[in-house]
Amino acid sequence: MTAGKKLMLAGAALAVVALTLTGCASGDPLGNEAGSGGEDTGSAGSVTVGSAAFAESEIIAYIYAGALERSGVEVSVTPAIGARDVYIAALEDGSIDLVPEYTGNLLQFFDAEAEAQGKDEVYSALVAAVPEGFEVLDQAEAADADSYNVTAEFSEEYGVTSLADLANVPVPLSVAANPEFAERPYGIPGLRDIYGAEVALVPINDGGGPNTLKALLDGQVQLANIYSTTPSIAENNLVTLADPENMILAQNVVPLISSVKAEPAVVEAINTVQGALTTAMLIELNTLSSVDKLSAQVIAERWLDESGLFD
Repeated sequence: MTAGKKLMLAGAALAVVALTLTGCASGDPLGNEAGSGGEDTGSAGSVTVGSAAFAESEIIAYIYAGALERSGVEVSVTPAIGARDVYIAALEDGSIDLVPEYTGNLLQFFDAEAEAQGKDEVYSALVAAVPEGFEVLDQAEAADADSYNVTAEFSEEYGVTSLADLANVPVPLSVAANPEFAERPYGIPGLRDIYGAEVALVPINDGGGPNTLKALLDGQVQLANIYSTTPSIAENNLVTLADPENMILAQNVVPLISSVKAEPAVVEAINTVQGALTTAMLIELNTLSSVDKLSAQVIAERWLDESGLFD
């Protein structure tokens, strides 16, 4: 039985623990958690792990933190910081030291003109594009990309199965997505410049979560940006539109770390996790979050226990 499947079989007791251990309840997203390092996070032997403000990023951050702790590294976690520009700023000012990222989007953040497309090409370009003072560790097989989704009814009515079909839809189009979609190369600018589609943005800041899904199902928008490992895509029979021009780059999970914290014990622990993460596993972990309502911290600890990576 795989570690991911065994996760599904754990007892209900941990669900109660999740309510008390979740790190997302902190009123200060840049404050350290109690008992997890405090002001000592800047010392050479300690690492503060941050995350973006969506469940998968938080789960991976807690997996990283657990792996470091089990490897004897002092660690703290600062979850749910916000969008990419916010947590990159936190890395720059030293509030955090390490954050889970995605290769293609991070590459475009550092180099808006990047033309790399394939998984390994994107990773190589990212390694070169990361600013001085930071570095990326190994990329995982696990991938999770932005994806444009429509309802099955909309797809059938207008013959839309690809982003290339949007330019021929005879009704106004709008997409529910995070506010930064207005400027991202794979957002509104890409739809216009690459696919010739005029699409209005309805900003919903929940990372393709329940409010984004509701806007699509209620007919408030015709498209929704939902991360490709989100269980709600299959649960609601949504149609993920093909991207024939590769507007959305390869998006493999990759750790971004401050170079001063990339000590051998840290690198070894994180790369051990990276070697075990798969896309199917991400979907299972996200299901535990969105369906079973377990906290990111409990999901991460359970995954680490079942994986046996640090026994």
